[in-house]
Amino acid sequence: MPSSKPYRVGYAPGAYDLFHIGHLNILRHARARCDYLVAGVVSDEMVAQAKGRVPMIPLVERLEIVRSIQYVDAAFVETVPDKLQTWKQVRFDVLFKGDDWRDTPKGERLERDFATVGVDVVYFPYTVHTSSTQLRRAIDALGGTRLTAEARTVPGTTW
Repeated sequence: MPSSKPYRVGYAPGAYDLFHIGHLNILRHARARCDYLVAGVVSDEMVAQAKGRVPMIPLVERLEIVRSIQYVDAAFVETVPDKLQTWKQVRFDVLFKGDDWRDTPKGERLERDFATVGVDVVYFPYTVHTSSTQLRRAIDALGGTRLTAEARTVPGTTW
């Protein structure tokens, strides 16, 4: 007999820069709460607009990393700031975010907007001991820079 449980598509957006255990935890927990998980990988331009800096890892590489995670069924490049616009393209039933968004003006706006189209917003614990921001600070302190396509083609380098 077929299950009466509705098929749920989940959406987990993020920059996924400097991929770490917090990213993996979000994707693992998200996949456990839906039937099909789409990871939204935010474009370099969108990250720059939202955070005032470009990711350390270029979009094409972040997309390949996320697409290769066993919990992810599909990866989508997010190019617009309005999550409802993204919903019109992807048509997910539940949006997953870190709980650092819970009870914030951005999180409350997200919940209000998605309530209008019947999408649930589910929060997962934020991994406080590891974050891309902390990793970026450590790399910056060591004099690191973003890896660009040009840097990868410098004679004598191996990538």
